[in-house]
Formats: sequence, structure tokens, C-alpha cells
Amino acid sequence: MSINEVFMPALSSTMTEGKIVSWVKSPGDKVEKGETVVVVESDKADMDVETFYEGYLAYIIVPAGETAPVGAAIAYIAETEAEIATAKSLANADNAAAPSTPAPIPVAVAAVASPVTAYQNGSNHQPGRVVVSPRARKLAKELKVDLNTLTGSGPYGRIVAEDVEVAVGKVQPITTPVVTAAPAPAPAPVAAPKPAPVAAPVTTPVVSSAVPGQIVPFTTLQNAVVRGMVASLSVPVFRVSYTISTDGLDKLYKQIKSKGVTMTALLAKAVAVTLQKHPILNASYSDQGIVNHPNINISVAVAMDHGGLITPVLQNADAADIYSLSRNWKSLVERARAKQLQPAEYNSGTFTLSNLGMFGVDTFDAILPPGQGSILAIGASHPQIVATADGLFGVCQQMQVTVTCDHRIIYGADAAAFLQDLAKLIETNPQSLTM
Repeated sequence: MSINEVFMPALSSTMTEGKIVSWVKSPGDKVEKGETVVVVESDKADMDVETFYEGYLAYIIVPAGETAPVGAAIAYIAETEAEIATAKSLANADNAAAPSTPAPIPVAVAAVASPVTAYQNGSNHQPGRVVVSPRARKLAKELKVDLNTLTGSGPYGRIVAEDVEVAVGKVQPITTPVVTAAPAPAPAPVAAPKPAPVAAPVTTPVVSSAVPGQIVPFTTLQNAVVRGMVASLSVPVFRVSYTISTDGLDKLYKQIKSKGVTMTALLAKAVAVTLQKHPILNASYSDQGIVNHPNINISVAVAMDHGGLITPVLQNADAADIYSLSRNWKSLVERARAKQLQPAEYNSGTFTLSNLGMFGVDTFDAILPPGQGSILAIGASHPQIVATADGLFGVCQQMQVTVTCDHRIIYGADAAAFLQDLAKLIETNPQSLTM
């Protein structure tokens, strides 16, 4: 007989505290091994937390909506129904008074409540285990659908509410690429960019709901951004700007946007291909030396609707075709806004793009993200009067980009050579991005 503590798990390497989004189980409910008991908001996403023990959820210490430090007890799980009262007494005594029954056996965090260990593909879904969103589980119970008969369409096979609705015929099944998209381009109309070429459908302006005179506490995501920006202050950086003509890129975008290609994917692909020639820009600093990353993973900054910033990652962007890259980006943005990204989908970036040009910003400097060596700030593309090779005047579309680099490992000549090759690719051979 024992009473086990459920601890606040560390869902990412940067997480110091978590917020309880919702309790899937209520006090007194039976809990099976491997079953989701609570949904926790980490610094970037909402994640289901499972228990490795069966028993009864005896007492909730941290209710929904409140936060707790990583490693803090958030609930008690009793092995038997008879021990539920003991767990409540233990909670009321604030862990100070020992009950007359056998003393509670503390259980390690990883053994009580934690997200399932990550596997090779970045998923946190253990083989053979059905992973179900809380909403889907509730809906399946209402509609009397056996979850074991369903195939999940969510991230890494996760069963979502739409899967349950499909099973009972309420909606038609749809297939959506999640992480690795199919090679064939899927037609999907994309809104025309204004101004071109940087008006990619990355995010929407955040509408402020601030009340004058009110102090609004930071969200978990905003606190994570604060910690990252403060950490960046200790890094010596420098910045280099470059003007790039985008007429060729604009023309290419108009030709293939009807096939679902986004400008974000084009820019990410161009940067990733250029990084193949300049791996030092894709590297990062460590106390032991320069970390040369084996993959080129492009993070792209996205502003969240309710404050904060997240950087979904286009992994192996140099190797993926432009159509798969675009579909993957669309899926990443949708799941980022729904707070459904897996940690590897937002913390594995090796180089970051920040595109304020979509808002018409001419030029700006970006702050270097912790753990990376470079970030590229992309300004808007505008028509400019230029001198032609024959001594006449002409008009072409130009945008200004600025790269911020960690000066401990990257030098001015490195950054300049990278920007020079990036400009050459965009200006003279943008068609190669579709190959």
C-alpha cells in the first residue's frame, strides 16, 4: 500500500515551472498505468502528462490555472480507494503530519508523472500506446466510441477530436501532413503577398486587449521569452546588412504559389541552401568549442495571438523539396497556435529567420536566440530606382536583410560572405529552389 506524489514534470530543457491547463481526471477517479491525468503548459506548448502507476487520483494539490515549479508535487495518487482519505489528510497537513497508516512512499518524478520519453522521430508516443487528446477522450466517451479502434491523425498518431467525429460520421475524414509531408505538391491557394516577396502567411498582427491601469501577469510563454532575451545580453554580437534584389524571387513565387508554396518556405530554403556553403553560420558556441550541427534546421519566428513568441522549426530545410517544406510550415504554424508542437519542433533550430517585412518594416535588427550562432532579420521588399549596367536608370524590387551573429565564433567576413552568396542565389538563380 502506498500513496504516490505526482510531480510537475520538466517538459523541456528550459522549463523551470509549468501551468496546469486542465485535469483530465477528477479526485476519486480510477487511473490506469500510461493514462493521461493532466495537461501541462510548458514554456512553448500544452502537453499530456501520463502516470506510470495505476490507482486513484486522491487529491489535487495544484488546480487548473495555477503554476508550480518543476519537481513540485501537484497531486496524490492512492493505490487503493481506502487510502484516498489518508492522502487528503496528508495534503491538509501540508506534508507535515504523518498518517497512522503506513507512511507514504515518495516516488521519483520520472516514475510517477511525466511525458512519455522521446523516441527517434521526435515523438513522445511510446510504441503500442494509444495517445489521445483530452477533448477526444471526452468526446469518445459521450459518443461511445472505442478509442482502440481509431487511427490518430494528430501529431505522431495522436487521436484528436476530429478522429472521433469521423468515426461516427459527423465529419468527413481529411488528411493533413504533420511533420514529413508527401513529395507531391498539394494545391492550396495562398493569399497574394503585400508587399512582395516577404508577405508570407506566417502570423497575424496581435490585437491588444490591454486595460489601462491594469497589470497583466506574464504567461508561461512570455516568461520563457523574457528568460531567453536576458540570456542573450551576455553574448557579444555584431550585425551586417545587405540589400537583395527580389525580382526573380517575386516571379518564381507568382508561378508556384497556386501549388501551396509560401514565401516563408522559399526564404527558408534559400537560407538553408546557402548555409551548406557557410556551415559556421549554422554553428553555435559552447564552453568546449564550436558546435558544428549535422543538420540545417531553420527556425522561423511566429508571434502568438495572446502574446509571446515561438519559433517552429523546418528541420533539414536544405534537403526538403519546396512543396513539402511549404506544407510542413503550414502544419507547424497551425499546431503552434493550438499549442500542440512537440519540443523537437520548436527547440531544435540551428539558424533563425525573423520576418517583419510582412508588416512593411524596411529594416530592423534581430536579437540572437540562446543556443544559436546567427539570426537573419528580413525587411520588406519595395520598388527602388537603381542604376543599370548600361548607365541608365531602372526600377527593381529590393529588400534589406540583416544578420546578427555570435562574435565568439563568427567574424565579419564570414557573415559578409554568407549574405553575398544568399543574394547571388536569390537574384540570379531562384529557380534552383524548386529542384
